[in-house]
Amino acid sequence: MTVAEFLDWDSGDMSGRLWQLRDGMPEAMAPCTEPHGAIQGELAVTIGLHLRQAGSACRMIVTPGIVPRLRASDNVRIPDIAVTCTPPADRHLTDAPVLLIEILSRSNARQTWANVWSYATIPSASEILVVWSTRRRADLLRRQADGTWPEQPQRLGPDDTLELASIGLAVPLAALYVTSGIG
Repeated sequence: MTVAEFLDWDSGDMSGRLWQLRDGMPEAMAPCTEPHGAIQGELAVTIGLHLRQAGSACRMIVTPGIVPRLRASDNVRIPDIAVTCTPPADRHLTDAPVLLIEILSRSNARQTWANVWSYATIPSASEILVVWSTRRRADLLRRQADGTWPEQPQRLGPDDTLELASIGLAVPLAALYVTSGIG
């Protein structure tokens, strides 16, 4: 299935779950756990308020459709959150994301890391954040000055401050977990 076919496709699934296109095959996404959803909510509120208060032209989008650069005709990935600085459009796909965020759960680790590697092919992406839903931890990949990505992500622990240079945000990592039940 191509991206165009996927965007016109009706899964017939009445559950309301999200679908993404992975290498030409539609893939159902399981509902998130409560900690996952709580972390996603805290991230969305934190980022959204920060962008508004900063008067930024950028905007935060929850569960956007993202097409990676490689195998672009066969893939639509759905991160938990993206930030783009392009004007709003009435489309299924988000253009030019600068920040992509995935929340890692036990059940989706393989798919999440596959998505991360596909996001690294997007020329506009400058940061990719993976926030863990099972403990207070995050892995941050930041594109380097020469345009390459580091071999290993920056690992953040419960007492660290998360700094997202792409949007000028600094927040204690622990703040993202206040409603998650993760201690």
